[in-house]
Amino acid sequence: MNEPPKPNRDRDRNRTLPYDPTERRIRSFVTRMGRLSDGQARALETLAPRYCIPYEKSAVDLSKVFGRTAPTVLEIGTGMGETTAHIAGLMPEKNFMGVEVHIPGIGSLLKLVDEHGLQNLRLIQHDAVEVVTHMIPPASLAGVHVFFPDPWHKARHQKRRLIQAAFVELLASRIAVGGYLHCATDWEDYAVQMLTVLSSEPRLINTAQAYAERPSYRPVTKFERRGLRLGHGVWDLVFQRR
Repeated sequence: MNEPPKPNRDRDRNRTLPYDPTERRIRSFVTRMGRLSDGQARALETLAPRYCIPYEKSAVDLSKVFGRTAPTVLEIGTGMGETTAHIAGLMPEKNFMGVEVHIPGIGSLLKLVDEHGLQNLRLIQHDAVEVVTHMIPPASLAGVHVFFPDPWHKARHQKRRLIQAAFVELLASRIAVGGYLHCATDWEDYAVQMLTVLSSEPRLINTAQAYAERPSYRPVTKFERRGLRLGHGVWDLVFQRR
């Protein structure tokens, strides 16, 4: 396996994903310039060779990636990694693969991997749609988490939302029968769209009448807690693969 390049702080602060002319679609994210702290840089240098997987246009062997055969859960958009690390720590019997485009977030999550001694977590710094399309084998996942994706709240930008019919169809093809797709958002109109899109995918069935109670494994983040204090809603959707 090729090792990812060692971090250079000045370069990585302004890092963008390499342009691939074969990938022509509307992106569901923007590449933000974020400060790479000393701790994140050290984590990238010392831990990325072990825990990060280079993006490739070929399916990965998950048992080789993790060094064992176990149910694998994909998390799309790990942010700064607190939720991902928490869930991976709760479920050591499962493998977790996190996908995130922003390198400071990868560095932050690698720090948590080290601090908590997590051996069941691997990371890919790349666009999730391309990762799912090319790297994840069909029917190989026990679950997928998509927590608080960018809501693109302006009407003219909503075509950029990640949870669209085509991507849900792709995710359903990668989830094994009996596996699940868990989405969460704090934007009500996005929750409505998610419910419509997920309910329209024939390979998925809703585990609730509409929105689900927050599963105990998903922690309440500090931003979510602040929103709840302000009276904002949070909607969880958990669908199972038929």
